[in-house]
Amino acid sequence: MLVYLNGHFINEQKATVSVNNRSFRYGDGCFETIKLMHGQVLQPHYHTGRLFASLAQLHFDCPSYFTPTYIIQRIEELAAKNQHQTLARIRVTVFRGDGGLYDPSNMRPNLLIQSWPLNEENNQLNSNGLVLDIYRDGHKACDTLANIKSNNYLLYAMAAIAAKAQHCNDMLVLNQHGRVADSSIANLWLVEGDTLVTPALTEGPVSGTVRRYLLENAANKGFSAIESAVTEERLLAADEVFLTNAIYGLKWVQRIGNQAYGSKWAAKIHAQLLQPLWQ
Repeated sequence: MLVYLNGHFINEQKATVSVNNRSFRYGDGCFETIKLMHGQVLQPHYHTGRLFASLAQLHFDCPSYFTPTYIIQRIEELAAKNQHQTLARIRVTVFRGDGGLYDPSNMRPNLLIQSWPLNEENNQLNSNGLVLDIYRDGHKACDTLANIKSNNYLLYAMAAIAAKAQHCNDMLVLNQHGRVADSSIANLWLVEGDTLVTPALTEGPVSGTVRRYLLENAANKGFSAIESAVTEERLLAADEVFLTNAIYGLKWVQRIGNQAYGSKWAAKIHAQLLQPLWQ
């Protein structure tokens, strides 16, 4: 398998970073998880828009060639070299390199791109609903850094480990106020009557690309989509619950604790808003 690292396509086993790398030491950087179909990146403007907004917020000094077009071209080249053009998961990691103990001495970005093949099931609505629980051993801050897909992913990693230990599909992560922010790998949505509700960015979730897409396009299909605070009580009182991310699109939730949910609205949203993206 090849990866793209700082201008070169190389065997993944030969790709290395220094022990002084700032991303390794401090999580100093961010990443994008992207879906590729038929050799092309899906929703490239959503991903590059979020990535470059994050780089600006993290004070990276990007050279003139380091543009959205440059990154999309490298992604598609890598997928072709790995023969992953049909359907693939792409991870783009941008990180600061060596230099500086705590404050960096070099602000320029390092770029790593990886690709993996995906099964066609990733384009289908899940037949069996997810089983979730709530992670309580850590909380997420409600600051602007919380919305970035940061390389410092410790809280989510611990939540994922807890989900596996408790035989759940995923864990919901709470913010500093005890309200729901998101899950370890996805954004959260509630269905309340005919309204879709997702935690506001001020509640600390990652600013997901599918989340943004639904907020901007749900009204075109007759759905009302809003941002709000989601308490545990509101979560358990919802008619339906589903998760979204860039790889699987939407997955409906069958159960959280002892509370069961259906999937009627989730199926409609998947069919009318997400399935067309993959055709």
